[in-house]
Amino acid sequence: MIYKNHPMVSKVVFGRGSFNQLEDILSPNRKGRKAPFIYYVDDVFKGNHWLTSRIRLSYLDKIIYVSTKEEPKTSQIDKYVEDIILEYSELPSGIIGIGGGTVMDISKAVSLMLTNKGESKDYQGWDKIKHPGIYHVGIPTISGTGAEVSRTTILTGPERKLGINSDYTPFDQVILDPELTKDVPKDQWFYTGMDCYVHCVESLNGTYLNAFSQSYGEKALSLCKEVFIEDSLTREEAQDKLMMASWHGGMSIAYSQVGVAHAMSYGLGFLLGIKHGIGNCIVFDHLEDYYPEGVALFKKMKEKHGITLPKGICAELSQNEFDKMIDVALSLEPLWENAIGKNWQKEMTRARLLELYKKM
Repeated sequence: MIYKNHPMVSKVVFGRGSFNQLEDILSPNRKGRKAPFIYYVDDVFKGNHWLTSRIRLSYLDKIIYVSTKEEPKTSQIDKYVEDIILEYSELPSGIIGIGGGTVMDISKAVSLMLTNKGESKDYQGWDKIKHPGIYHVGIPTISGTGAEVSRTTILTGPERKLGINSDYTPFDQVILDPELTKDVPKDQWFYTGMDCYVHCVESLNGTYLNAFSQSYGEKALSLCKEVFIEDSLTREEAQDKLMMASWHGGMSIAYSQVGVAHAMSYGLGFLLGIKHGIGNCIVFDHLEDYYPEGVALFKKMKEKHGITLPKGICAELSQNEFDKMIDVALSLEPLWENAIGKNWQKEMTRARLLELYKKM
């Protein structure tokens, strides 16, 4: 048995107001006046003085506001990288992502592609990155994705939706400030929080399960139950705990994998552009056959918070479009092996996937 030597985020700071320390954290990593810090910031914060006033720009530093209406594409990453190469004479001192999973994935991907030649689509998959990226920092403003701690950056390419999974993907530094999540809309709070919940259920019920992933998964699941089921937490406590649930949920995948919901959600995302959090919810709602206890609790949480999921999203699709979604889902072999086992192809046939997608 050869065990994987997984990387982890080397530095993390947690605490309400810790975002105020950003300048002190970054300054030792500045490589000179011509090597800027590039900030990718969710455009929901454009004009938000409460947040942006604490990003101190020096020399050639730059803020790039990112729309999160769509999930990141390989073509988008390639354009960001090209813009940096054309605008600056030296590589940036660092890439800083401030936002949700989309923005953090963009930041990780840009960092990697600045030091690895070619197009980002060529690196989708596992362990294709050959050179460390430049210094990159993740600052989540919503909790649940686990992107702040994961070794992947999920991108939609011309042929598939798949992460750049590598030992060089995790952030060098993460700042966890629960205050930054205070204005998240309720629906988005739920969908993204459920991304963490589904991480836990899929990891804890998978064939890859081991004590490492189990310890993180169980803690994340417990925190999710506190936040979404119990009524004993203050608003601030719920923010703190959901941020840590996201961290633990992301860590639970390090020596494990996700499963059916994520694989099928990737298909929805690739074909229909449905964002990851809500896509997971739409799929998970129909997976009683695979995660009976997890789905039952999900439905309870959905009802408790008054969440109504979209219906009929696949009603008008052609067979060719269903086939595209099925192709994307079936390409994620590690997810299926974790969910069902080594002989997963016998159970998860194209006909079975078609049956499930038609329910949505």
